[in-house]
Amino acid sequence: MARTLYDKIWDLHLIMANENGSDLIHIDRHLVHEVTSPQAFEGLAVAGRKVRCPQKTLATLDHNVPTTSREAFTDIGNFIDEKDSRLQCGTLETNVKAFGLTYFGLTDDRQGIVHVIGPEQGFTLPGTTVVCGDSHTSTHGALGALAFGIGTSEVEHVLATQSLCMSKSKSLLIRFEGELPAGATSKDVALHVIGLIGTAGGTGYVMEFSGDIISAMSVEARMTLCNMSIEAGARAGLVAPDDLTFAYLKGRPMGPAPGQWEAAVNFWKTLRSEDGAKFDLEVVIDAADILPTVTWGTSPEDVVPITGVVPDPATAPESKRAAMTRALEYMGLTPGTPLNGLKIDKVFVGSCTNSRIEDLRAVASVVEGKKIAEHVHALIVPGSGLIKKVAEAEGLDVIIKAAGLEWREAGCSMCLGMNPDSLEPGERCASTSNRNFEGRQGRGGRTHLMSPAMAAAAAIAGCITDVRDFERTFHRTHGARNLEYEAPANAQVHATAATAAPVAAAESATAAVSAPVAAAPAKDGFTVLTGTAAPLDLKNVDTDMIIPKQFLKTILRAGLGPALFFNMRYDDEEKELPDFVLNQEAYRSASILVAGENFGCGSSREHAPWAMLDFGIKCVIAPSFADIFFNNCFKNGILCFTLPAEKVNELMDDARQLKKLTVSLPDQTVVRENGESSSFEVTAFRKDCLINGLDEIALTLLHGDALDTFEAKYKTDFPFLQPRNPGPVGMDW
Repeated sequence: MARTLYDKIWDLHLIMANENGSDLIHIDRHLVHEVTSPQAFEGLAVAGRKVRCPQKTLATLDHNVPTTSREAFTDIGNFIDEKDSRLQCGTLETNVKAFGLTYFGLTDDRQGIVHVIGPEQGFTLPGTTVVCGDSHTSTHGALGALAFGIGTSEVEHVLATQSLCMSKSKSLLIRFEGELPAGATSKDVALHVIGLIGTAGGTGYVMEFSGDIISAMSVEARMTLCNMSIEAGARAGLVAPDDLTFAYLKGRPMGPAPGQWEAAVNFWKTLRSEDGAKFDLEVVIDAADILPTVTWGTSPEDVVPITGVVPDPATAPESKRAAMTRALEYMGLTPGTPLNGLKIDKVFVGSCTNSRIEDLRAVASVVEGKKIAEHVHALIVPGSGLIKKVAEAEGLDVIIKAAGLEWREAGCSMCLGMNPDSLEPGERCASTSNRNFEGRQGRGGRTHLMSPAMAAAAAIAGCITDVRDFERTFHRTHGARNLEYEAPANAQVHATAATAAPVAAAESATAAVSAPVAAAPAKDGFTVLTGTAAPLDLKNVDTDMIIPKQFLKTILRAGLGPALFFNMRYDDEEKELPDFVLNQEAYRSASILVAGENFGCGSSREHAPWAMLDFGIKCVIAPSFADIFFNNCFKNGILCFTLPAEKVNELMDDARQLKKLTVSLPDQTVVRENGESSSFEVTAFRKDCLINGLDEIALTLLHGDALDTFEAKYKTDFPFLQPRNPGPVGMDW
């Protein structure tokens, strides 16, 4: 039977197939950053567990780090001003030492955004499985890897077992026909796709991209496309590896050794969907329809071509009108407003979506010889220290600074504003990042997503504008393609601790601070729950709405209940907004939430279910959920299930009338006060874990022999997929 690329990678990594809805899958590569890992390391330490395969995890700092000059850097304790950010970064440094992991810190040019440094180092390889506690892990699929975001509970699971319990997704093929018009880039392709299928269009699927425009894209451009696949709801994005992929990877320090290169390429050439392979869904898109594209609202699906205007909710399907009206109010826009000419205040070029050398060259090609508008503040943030070094060798920084844009150090920066780079209320930003959610780049900030070239053009014009109207220099590389780099002696951490003692949080790598370190909360068994449900009749409620990023800077699981729906519960003075449902007396102690479609879209952060659980919510009912959020809830003892939209609407009406619901997990039913019962689906594995409060890591470790047998054979069959020590770096760009 003909197989898809996804089938092939899945089959290669299947340790155990189970009929209960949860297979055991081997994980090749694990990337770790400071935000979603502290509680995972804490769980290992409390349980006395080791990291099973330390060489398969690569750690770096990215979300919290300042992007200002590091010339005066001595240590994290003196460099990072924000206490919570300093604590998270210091805790990561402590943990990587205690558990013996490879780490790129702030004194290392290899430090950068996890989804930039993985491919850059050759840590990401075709045919591998790649995970990270970050939803945009889908980026790595551009190299033909099965890559997806996970929550903190699964970060701990991978560290302890080098495997995951999961069920196979469906497959979706996005096939492009024809050629891209001039001025359109991979970012425009990504936004166009999301606009067509919606932010939930890929839910439940692994999405593969194919067609002539994909074959013609650089590997970096494919990364942008796969990065944004998560914004269409997909579990992962995939592009089959080809000669461009092999050329990109050759010589990368953590890739196959020279003696293994030929065998690796021969294997990688087999990683293609076969003729006749059946996808669960196929979408065909005419590439000629894709123009430079911009978002107008607060969801990545709110897109129009630069030639378009802000749409009118009155002309949209009734199911979308409320969300569109809310988005227009937040964005300060009226229907019919042209996007071309809309004044902006800030420009941000960076993030795991668009911070690679190709993106910086695109910016330079637009701004060379020009000056940005006087009222615009623009940040250009390279994705890694190595990219910054290459760009400076090419003179890109000189061009960028001469035009009036700021040249920064590597980090996530204004993508989500967890460091000091953020928008002020009401500021409008032309951004190359991946999300335009409410408050994503700063409370009250208004984000318009676009390509790097479009963002650069906006900086010059002072407004959103059509890059096709700009004369571009198509700046070249000045011959700096082979940049030699010597790694500093302290760049890597390979600790030798055979067992890990409980890990203390740290203000810096050397100075411990007093902070509570508690064991992961025991999960109570879930059987029957009766109560009044809280109605939240909104579509596409994202994780930034559930808990804003300023509350992610914690090393604990507990205490997040007051932050739940913070921007919706409180005004700017942090006083309760009486109209919000959870502030109404009848729902303050609600344990059941009835929500709209695509609930929990966005980030893989487990902080969202932690906040709900801390508030007291133990069950969420909706017509559909985002995949990662749905999974994270079960890991924390929260039952989520779907019902048809009309049934959810009935439960929503019951909730408004304060009628009680009874949810029975053993019976898999929800019963209304009038006695009407509806059945819901849940896998046998999740049901068993919820009812009995089971520890999935302990369950996996019961199969230690199967893990050992698989790993031994896998290493013998695919030696070229085993990670190498990064060592000193000589990058061929």
